[in-house]
Amino acid sequence: MFLVQVTHSLHLEENTGGWDADGKGPCVWDTFTHQGGERVFKNQTGDVACGSYTLWEEDLKCIKQLGLTHYHFSLSWSRLLPDGTTGFINQKGIDYYNKIIDDLLFNGVTPIVTLYHFDLPQALEDQGGWLSEEIIESFDKYAQFCFSTFGDRVRQWITINEPNIFALLAYELGVFPPGVPHLGTGGYQAAHNLIKAHARSWHSYDSLFRKEQKGVVSFSLFSPWVEPADPDSVTDQEAAQRAIAFCLDFFAKPLFIDGDYPEVVKSQVASMSKKQGYPSSRLPEFTEEEKRMIKGTADFFAVQYYTTRLVKYKENKTGELGALQDVEIEILPDPSWQSIDWVCVVPWGIRKLLKYIMDTYNNPVIYITENGFPQGDPVSLDDTQRWEYFRQTFQELFKAIHVDKVNLKLYCIWALLDNFEWTQGYSHRFGLFHVDFEDPARPRTPYTSAKEYAKIIQNNGLEEP
Repeated sequence: MFLVQVTHSLHLEENTGGWDADGKGPCVWDTFTHQGGERVFKNQTGDVACGSYTLWEEDLKCIKQLGLTHYHFSLSWSRLLPDGTTGFINQKGIDYYNKIIDDLLFNGVTPIVTLYHFDLPQALEDQGGWLSEEIIESFDKYAQFCFSTFGDRVRQWITINEPNIFALLAYELGVFPPGVPHLGTGGYQAAHNLIKAHARSWHSYDSLFRKEQKGVVSFSLFSPWVEPADPDSVTDQEAAQRAIAFCLDFFAKPLFIDGDYPEVVKSQVASMSKKQGYPSSRLPEFTEEEKRMIKGTADFFAVQYYTTRLVKYKENKTGELGALQDVEIEILPDPSWQSIDWVCVVPWGIRKLLKYIMDTYNNPVIYITENGFPQGDPVSLDDTQRWEYFRQTFQELFKAIHVDKVNLKLYCIWALLDNFEWTQGYSHRFGLFHVDFEDPARPRTPYTSAKEYAKIIQNNGLEEP
């Protein structure tokens, strides 16, 4: 049985290594990890990581071994434009990505390219980063540069990876660089600018490049599925609805529906802001012109699913300041669920999430741009239990497509290689290929999951039992 005609794995720029090689400028993660202070697991860095900057040929062997039809990778803004602007263009960065794209196409693999995956050039962060409206024009110019440089061969673009997670962790909580929390305000301001930057770049593609290049553009949203902790509790049901509204609909509704935030988000933040003595809502407002500019700026719905949670109502009685407190929920795992660190293994959650997207957003074309499970300790090359989680997930995708009639066109496992997982460093292994980070050669060795996934691709689905 199965599923879908296209499958691929994803690797991200922070694992390319060569953090200062060949003219690359520093990004915020270079600065953040070099400052130490245990903000990253064991003060680990992405300086070398998987070493793909010098080991691309090895990555390509892994891609060919799997038989991938598509490969999704991220560009480094500061590798191409070291100070974030087109005032200085790094030709060696262009050459590196040209080789990846050309090699993929030569081997029959379609490239899918993300413009921005958390690694803002430090020079732009020094000017205010995503809290400054100036970033909107900077990102649009960067996007236009990439469309112009690579768009003759790249047809599928993601502008921004997980803006919902990035805004929260970087500018609300400060656990991602720049590492400064702005509780109750920073996440909303960054999100506001991220949405407008995406929309601007989409319009640039639409007006300047689409006719000739014939590509598609969207951004990718992280979303768990949530269920009310007590299915019979009205307040828990409403809490679950708010959780999805603040996480997924906050970004999806402006793009796919009407250019504006969900009403429940606006009313919730406005009410909490008033209680806290603010003269107006802490959530910025879009002008009518901005709403018209934002509406309709997605050619497909890209979503990244890892886990499901239970949600119950938790009143913010003291008026505690924070975006998470605005939602007035408590997030819980079900004790019966298998869990690997933050990932509760709930394969049926992905089907429910896809059905929600289909019903809420007028049955869009859907790309699953990330889905995966980390290896627990001890790490084993024979990861049969992890593969069972994938197998169950594929069964749920089969039901989503053939029973629910979800318009799913692409599925992507995270990740091709074990890699630098942001603040978790190298402590979590999501790769289909094991990377020995203690060996300077960074050898890649397939897990059992890689061998089984290759069969899925070859058969375009699970074999009948």
